[in-house]
Amino acid sequence: MAHTSWFGIELSYLYGTLLDGIVRQTRCSHRARDILHDALVRYATAASASHIETPHLYLRRIVGSALADHYRLERRYIALPEEDGDTALIRQGETRVPSPEEIADMRQRLAQLQAVLEALPPKCREVFWLLRIEGMSHEEIATRLGISRKTVEGHVARALVRLVALRRHIGTDLG
Repeated sequence: MAHTSWFGIELSYLYGTLLDGIVRQTRCSHRARDILHDALVRYATAASASHIETPHLYLRRIVGSALADHYRLERRYIALPEEDGDTALIRQGETRVPSPEEIADMRQRLAQLQAVLEALPPKCREVFWLLRIEGMSHEEIATRLGISRKTVEGHVARALVRLVALRRHIGTDLG
């Protein structure tokens, strides 16, 4: 029986042992596949992917990093409240569907949020995006943009001041 490999890694290992381990950690096969595929993209785009001496170990490190990124981003998601105050969107195995009025309200709030973000100075908006959406740390942002950590903190503070003002204006928590 021939073993199929990719960049020196057996596919049976990828979609067997490694994927099973990720599923156990995430408790979701869909997320696990997403994380594995993200790790594979990182591995394939590594400058020296074809010259790695221990590809399985290197890939495991990348998977660990992808898992850490996943958990960091997961903490940033905000559950939408239901009419009874619960934060769960799933009720008795069914997905709750927002009413047309709720959808219109959410669209209005998102439009206001988008307007505030677009009104930020470009560098401030970029810093806020990297922090809140990409999940980067202040230090990572400073290095990436070639600015000091204090400057990153200033940009974040400016964005948060404007978002807090918007939250007070529309009477809801945007984040």
